[in-house]
Amino acid sequence: MSQSLPAASALPVEHQSKTAASVAPRAAAPIVDIAHVGLTLSSRAGAVEILRDVSLSVRPGQSVAIVGPSGSGKTSLLMVLAGLERATTGTVTIAGEDFTRMSEDELAAVRGRDIGIVFQSFHLVPTMTALENIALPLEFAGDKSAFPRARELLTEVGLAARAEHFPAELSGGEQQRIALARALSGRPRLILADEPTGNLDGKTGNQVIELLFDMHRRHRATLVLITHDDALAVQCERIVRMADGRIIADETHGVAEHQATL
Repeated sequence: MSQSLPAASALPVEHQSKTAASVAPRAAAPIVDIAHVGLTLSSRAGAVEILRDVSLSVRPGQSVAIVGPSGSGKTSLLMVLAGLERATTGTVTIAGEDFTRMSEDELAAVRGRDIGIVFQSFHLVPTMTALENIALPLEFAGDKSAFPRARELLTEVGLAARAEHFPAELSGGEQQRIALARALSGRPRLILADEPTGNLDGKTGNQVIELLFDMHRRHRATLVLITHDDALAVQCERIVRMADGRIIADETHGVAEHQATL
């Protein structure tokens, strides 16, 4: 006959702690984990330091706004997170992948699998319909369900009737909705949005932002939003403030944790 195991309370203290540790759930690894990142670019006037000793960790499912004036480095940081710009110094780990050790092809594969990017200027292919623009990254990935998935997303962003329209036949708000649907087509774990309302009027911008946050929640994706608008930033769980290429404050639920001084 099998013997029953002793209750944890009956074990010596050291065994109790080991037992508790063995069954305690592990915290999910950060989806974004960068440390001491620097970015220096060349110019005619010489080297320009864009990012300076930037460290940032973002947990899965979180919404984070990166805020700062023009020239603060926020868009350059997004480019580093997307693997579109290589950090000069430091480490960049996105979705468990070490970007500092990857080739361009490997970085492109991670973007296609784990990252969706929404640009301020839409970046739709003008010779493709709305449906084709959404399906394009899925076709590149060899997904046989590219067009059914694209139609599903068109419906989700409220533009099912615009499937066969070209970008020039769509309003700015409609184009950004298509861009958002395209960014989510591959079911990414991380959404990077760079001033997504910058080219839209106030009313249309509010509609796009409402849709962005709704899809962030429904798809359970992490959202990193670049903006200069505090009214938009406060909709995120966390606000990271930048100036002169550095993170100067990290605010969660209204509590500021200052990380550096200018």
